[in-house]
Amino acid sequence: MSLIASRLVRTIAAILGGWFSCASVAQGASVPQDTWMNWRGPLASGVAPQADPPSEWSETRNVRWKIPPAGKGHSSPIVVGSQVIVVSAIPVGEGRQPVFDQAPGSHDNKGVTHLHQFVVQSLGRKDGREVWRKVLKEEFPHEGGHETGSLASNSPTSDGERIYVFLGTRGLFCLDLAGTILWQRNLGRMDTLHAHGEGSSPVIHGDLLIVVWDHEGDSFLHAFDKHTGEPRWKTPRDEKTSWSTPLVVESSSGTQVVVSATKRIRGYDIRNGRQIWECAGLTDNVVSTPVHRNGLVIAGNSYYQQAMVAVRIQGSSGDVTGTDRVAWKLNRLTPYVSSPLMYDDTVYFIRHNQNVLSRLDPDTGIPRGEPLRLEGIRDFIFSSPVGAANRIYVTARDGTTIVLKHDRANTIVRVNHLDDVFSATAAVLGGEFYLRGERFLYCLARP
Repeated sequence: MSLIASRLVRTIAAILGGWFSCASVAQGASVPQDTWMNWRGPLASGVAPQADPPSEWSETRNVRWKIPPAGKGHSSPIVVGSQVIVVSAIPVGEGRQPVFDQAPGSHDNKGVTHLHQFVVQSLGRKDGREVWRKVLKEEFPHEGGHETGSLASNSPTSDGERIYVFLGTRGLFCLDLAGTILWQRNLGRMDTLHAHGEGSSPVIHGDLLIVVWDHEGDSFLHAFDKHTGEPRWKTPRDEKTSWSTPLVVESSSGTQVVVSATKRIRGYDIRNGRQIWECAGLTDNVVSTPVHRNGLVIAGNSYYQQAMVAVRIQGSSGDVTGTDRVAWKLNRLTPYVSSPLMYDDTVYFIRHNQNVLSRLDPDTGIPRGEPLRLEGIRDFIFSSPVGAANRIYVTARDGTTIVLKHDRANTIVRVNHLDDVFSATAAVLGGEFYLRGERFLYCLARP
């Protein structure tokens, strides 16, 4: 294996993020745009349409509060009313000799040494003080995951009345806003590729809660009644491990659940889980979640090869690979862990995990200028870019956030830095910008 390929392999676990994640939640057209109750915001695009957060900050400027969360997690925070919700994994008790994953191809993984508590935590939006904390599960994990990942990478979601947490092997949970568990479901054991961990996030649409269960065993797309947790439908998937979060797309021909994965991008009828269409064209280890605009779904990834595909879903059925349902394809500069940002008539995305930002016309795939090298970033980018107030925010693991104008020039407005390591995607609401690091959760806001 070449040095370049080896390095690509070592970064797969960033996957865990739902960073990627891991994961985005399309909740339907009825969701108010001044919310951020899921990983990719109210439009499932990465945009906060009514927000105006600060464009500059440091450890001593525009920090309303910063607190250490209950434990480690690369899941992103969400905001539900006056509460900020975060999910973490906390080692407890005395440590043991490390137990290393034995999955085929395991590499660069963390040895498991402790029992872990998997915790959802509510913090006051105003001051960051803990409102409540709930232990959802305590167990000794069967996979430690990649050394750059976390055991809590699936981001939570909410409909404003309940909070939903998907922890893969640990189960699926519904809580009220006071932290009481209303129902829970055990979906089995998930064995991920290279034992690099889990990361896809749940999605709400209407009365349904949608969960992707892609791993090295039997894979499925699940739909549950969000009120009771009772199964509505379950569709088998011919896929191996993926970390992408499903995308719900409403159209005149009906509402679809779109899932991006290694073998195919697929669209499913949300009413019954029936597969409507499929399209090949991506490569191994799909982490990035698709975006949508005007009947066009855009999905990309980058592992051994780079790929991006734009599919016209209106009227698509069966295998549309190589047909006129494919609007355009791209084989360079495509994202790996990070998901694209769809902002107005431009789609933005990061090259692999690197500090290069591309801009395309989503309808044609034609570049809007040359790729931009984001000077000032010195580490991988695992989080996904977000947009607000005609600005684009790109945060890297080294604590640097580049802020650019959302226009044709995309000039840099500010280069900000915090003394932490960031893999989770930001949450943006009102005048606030929430960043979860390895050591602190920051609420960035003007005085």
